[in-house]
Amino acid sequence: MEVALQLAPATVAGILYALRTHRLAGTPRAVPGWRRACFLGGLCLIVVTLTSLGPVSDQLFWVHMVEHLVIGDIGTLLLVLGLTGPVLAPVLRIGFFDRLRVLAHPLVAFPLWAVDLYIWHVPFFQDAAVRHGGVHALAHFGFVAFGFNMWMALLGPLPKPVWFGNLARLVYIIAVRLTGAVLGNVFVFGGHVFFSVYAAGERAHGISPGADQNAAGAVMMVEGSLLTLALFGWLFARAASEGEERQELLELAAARGVELTEARAARAVAAGRGAELRRRIESGSSPTGSPT
Repeated sequence: MEVALQLAPATVAGILYALRTHRLAGTPRAVPGWRRACFLGGLCLIVVTLTSLGPVSDQLFWVHMVEHLVIGDIGTLLLVLGLTGPVLAPVLRIGFFDRLRVLAHPLVAFPLWAVDLYIWHVPFFQDAAVRHGGVHALAHFGFVAFGFNMWMALLGPLPKPVWFGNLARLVYIIAVRLTGAVLGNVFVFGGHVFFSVYAAGERAHGISPGADQNAAGAVMMVEGSLLTLALFGWLFARAASEGEERQELLELAAARGVELTEARAARAVAAGRGAELRRRIESGSSPTGSPT
C-alpha cells in the first residue's frame, strides 16, 4: 500500500507529461529533447530510489537521508528542468492550480521547503515516518512537492518577480544550501544520537548509532556542496549568456532604427523573451508592446 501511494502520482505525472509533449511535438512550442529527458529521468530516478532503497531506509538513517536527498533535491530538480510554459498551460487554465502559482514565489517557496525539511527531521516525526507506512508516504510527498516548488521558484518557467535577477538568485541558492548545511552539521556535530528508531537496523548492519547519524549528516553536506557548485556554474553561464544576448538585441535595435532601452532588453532576456523581442525588432515593430 505504501509503495502504491508513492508511485501512483509519478505514474500519472509521466502519462500526462507524455501526452502533452506529444501534442506539442511538431509545433513551434515543441518541448526540446533534453527537457523531456530531464523530466522522465527525474521521474525514473524517484521511482527507482523509492523501490530500491525503501526497505533499507527504514533500517539505517544514512540510507534514509540518501533517499530523501535523491527524491527531494535531485529528482525534483530534473522534473522542473523538464517543464516549459506550454507544457504547464493546460494546468494553469484550471483556476485552482493557477491560484497556486503564488506558492512558487521565491519568498514563499523557500520557507515552505525549509519548514518541511526540518519538520521531518524532528525525532517525533522521523520515528513516525519509519514506523507507519502512511506517514512515510506523506513525508515523501512533502519532500517531492516542496522540493519541486523550491526549484520552480529558481528554475521554473513561471514568471519571476522583477527583483529576482541573478544576484537575488545567487542569494536564494546560498540560503537553500545553508539551510541544508546547518541540519547536516547538527547530525555530524550534535553530540548525541537523535533517533532511536533505527537501533535494530544499525545492530543488524554492524554500525553504531553515532556513526550512522554522522554518515547521514556527511551525505547531506557533500550532496549540498556538489549541487551548489553546479548551480553556481549554471548561474555564471546564465549571466554571461544574458549579457551577450542583451547586447545583441541593443545592437540590432540600433541598426534597425528601433528604440530599445537597456532596461527593456534586460527584462526581456531575463524573462526568456529575447527571441520574441528579436522578432519584433526585425519586423520593425516597437518592442515596448512585447510582454515581459
